[in-house]
Amino acid sequence: MTPRKHKKAKMRNVIFRIIMIIIGAAFAATAIELFLLPNKIIDGGIIGISMIVDYLTPSYITFALLVVVFNIPFMFSGYKQIGKTFMWSTILGIVSLAVIETLLHHIEPFDIEPILAAVFGGLLLGAGVGLVIRNGGSMDGTEILGIIMTKKLPFSVGEFVMFINIFIFGVAAFVFGIEEAMYSVLAYFIAFKTIDTVIEGLDETKAAFIVSDLSDEVSEAILHRLGRGTTKLKARGGFTDDEKEVIYAVVTRLEVTKLKAIIQEIDENAFVTIMDTHEVRGAKFKSAIH
Repeated sequence: MTPRKHKKAKMRNVIFRIIMIIIGAAFAATAIELFLLPNKIIDGGIIGISMIVDYLTPSYITFALLVVVFNIPFMFSGYKQIGKTFMWSTILGIVSLAVIETLLHHIEPFDIEPILAAVFGGLLLGAGVGLVIRNGGSMDGTEILGIIMTKKLPFSVGEFVMFINIFIFGVAAFVFGIEEAMYSVLAYFIAFKTIDTVIEGLDETKAAFIVSDLSDEVSEAILHRLGRGTTKLKARGGFTDDEKEVIYAVVTRLEVTKLKAIIQEIDENAFVTIMDTHEVRGAKFKSAIH
């Protein structure tokens, strides 16, 4: 690729990421303004703290203002911990969230049951946050704080974030009531799962490691009957010290049964390990069902 084409491709990628971050912020703002806040349902992290403080303070201290102010320290911490691109993507996500949430003030929130508000608000919020994270940014400084604090404390980032959110939902129970706090936990759980789905993608793929004395035959069958390429890895048996070939292949979730049938048909003594993969990249890998 020539430098000019490379520059154009890079610019297209940057523009695409900016658009996706703004769309993600719009989803999150819609969830907060039209589903969650009207029903006193909160999220975890800085967004949740901003929602609680917004409820307790005068009307001129808005959620939009709070979410920006509370995240400012984490924007700069993110620059030091992760990098400049992350910081600018995070600033874009948070500012977009604040601006769009403010514009939605004049729209009447959905008049629905709290359980529906928790479910659909959680789905929209998770989709929005997931889009922002997938494109290199963030809208919540809790995990950045976790990265900083866990260097000094004997906890993982996930444990630290969990402790923070337990405290936030406890405060929500005191401020809004037990029932609203329970709806908040439900919305948070749905948002959390949706974030994972958006980041990792809907296409579930599996990685298979196959140890067989008939590695050539197995590899050829996977190629011709499944349409999947394989990689052969040199290995040595820990017990016998014999040299072996390990076949590595990536297939879709729907192809796992057929893969196992192919292996069983050729070598019923083959040792097979199948595990989840979070992301597969490469033009040659196509989701196909044979």
